[in-house]
Amino acid sequence: MTGAALADTREGTPDTAPLPPEDPGKPPGLGDLLAPVRGRLIAAVVAQAAAAVCSMIPFIAVAELARALLASGGPDESRAWAAAWTAVAALVARLVLYATAGVLTHHADADFQLGLRRRIARHLGRLPLGWFTENSSGEVKKAAGDNISTLHHLVAHTALEVTAAVVAPLTALVYLLTVDWRLTLVALLPLLLGAYFFKQAMSGGEEVTARFFGAMGGVNAAVVELVHGITVIKAYGRTSRAHRAYDDAADSFSVFFRDWIMSTTRASTSAGLALSGPAALLVATAAGTLFVTQGWTDAVDLVPFVLLGPALTGSVMGLAQSGHAVQGGLQSAREIHALLAAPALPEAPEPAAPGADGRVELTGVGFSYDGATDVLSGIDLTLRPGTVTALVGASGSGKSTLARLVPRFWDTTAGTVRIGGTDVRDIDPNDLYHQVSFVFQEPHLLRTTVHDNIRLGRPNADDVAVEQAARAAHIHERITVLPRGYDSVVGEDALLSGGESQRLSVARALLADAPVLVLDEATSFADPESEAAVQQALSALAAGRTLLVIAHRLATVRDADHIVVLDGGHIAEQGTHAELLALDGRYARMWALQQKGAAR
Repeated sequence: MTGAALADTREGTPDTAPLPPEDPGKPPGLGDLLAPVRGRLIAAVVAQAAAAVCSMIPFIAVAELARALLASGGPDESRAWAAAWTAVAALVARLVLYATAGVLTHHADADFQLGLRRRIARHLGRLPLGWFTENSSGEVKKAAGDNISTLHHLVAHTALEVTAAVVAPLTALVYLLTVDWRLTLVALLPLLLGAYFFKQAMSGGEEVTARFFGAMGGVNAAVVELVHGITVIKAYGRTSRAHRAYDDAADSFSVFFRDWIMSTTRASTSAGLALSGPAALLVATAAGTLFVTQGWTDAVDLVPFVLLGPALTGSVMGLAQSGHAVQGGLQSAREIHALLAAPALPEAPEPAAPGADGRVELTGVGFSYDGATDVLSGIDLTLRPGTVTALVGASGSGKSTLARLVPRFWDTTAGTVRIGGTDVRDIDPNDLYHQVSFVFQEPHLLRTTVHDNIRLGRPNADDVAVEQAARAAHIHERITVLPRGYDSVVGEDALLSGGESQRLSVARALLADAPVLVLDEATSFADPESEAAVQQALSALAAGRTLLVIAHRLATVRDADHIVVLDGGHIAEQGTHAELLALDGRYARMWALQQKGAAR
């Protein structure tokens, strides 16, 4: 991913426009998603329909050629030559029209996928973090990746396949009706019989397709969980149990798929037999022989039915695969719509600009993840510019949740959070992210170049600014020894330790240059040798900013201007290190325990 690509995901394109208005009484469908490319798809279908007609004309021309040469009054030479040249012209026209239709759908599909992926990426960026905790990575991957891939075949191929499968037999049918309508009705018998069995095979298709996608989603989720947790799984010798979860999901899918196939085998086999070319040819020749011997038709009129009879049924077999593709596409469209319908954090209709001083005020703040249990309650806190405020407390006390309310990863369920005197809910998200930088406890680096990782917050930053940020974060020297320096790709030829990754994320925050900075235990993944470098980088980052620090080790924040002790989602104590020790309360006990542990 280049810096330009990163910028594109922020700025958006016309393809990322909101979905068109929907009929309240009608569930969202594939047509809504295809609206931006509908014109090209219609043009492609028209071209494919014309190509399908042209594909039948050579067979019709051969039949007419035979009828012209075998006419009872003698060969009709002019009619024969007209039929031959018509066949040649139709073949050329079919080639041009078929290529045109394919180019149109593939270009439409490329734009459709790009626009939809950008729309999903933008929507995911606006969702609260709580949504991601309720939906597994496998489900997100399926909705944002696999479902779009499923729609590829539907957009680029299925529409054309269905058009050809319908128009070609209709063309043949119209011609055969002009030859002998009675034989035509007989020739339709295999088609009607095959349609009956095909309908049986496809019965309950929507429900089965939904179950199929659900079973595949279970397998995806199990795979992602296995891969993400493989380190812990191996460390605790739980490999067999982890594999069992994947095996159970795979077995469940296998049982469902086997039962589905077995339940449709008889009907699908009967449909295939009835719609096969030999069956259609047998019916045409048998009925034709009867008609000729009874004097109901001329022998030469059998030629069109022998040539075109199989065309009435042959292309219909392709509708079976197309039918599954359509059902899969509709199911994918529903899941994509469900993802896009997930409520994003609301944006103010008239955004307000925050003040420039970087003051953060939390007034009466409360928060609940599920709407029933309060994680935070009655938080009143002011973070002054140029000061360091530390959040400490036991695990589960609400430290990380409180810190994440400042950059509005979630909205408060009570009270307000203000930056520069403005409620964060009234600030435009882009402006808010220029006001607040967040250095996570676990470094989050993208699989792109070191250069682009650092300038993620400022995609247009030049190389000089990137290097200055890296130097301030004490990571420049490490970058210069990478195989390609700043052009090395994280995870490929840039293999960084936890402390180095953390310093890279600090360089990113330095370059963003936001007046408010939130640090979530930023040295927790640093090894002892690099912790000092990380601390120096953080000191450079904190200068002149409003700093909120989440700390587990109290020694790292003893010099903070203000220390807030959280307990059960409430502020239990607050003050300086010396003031809190003098209170001889929770903080003093935590300090004594940690000092005792450090002395051992």
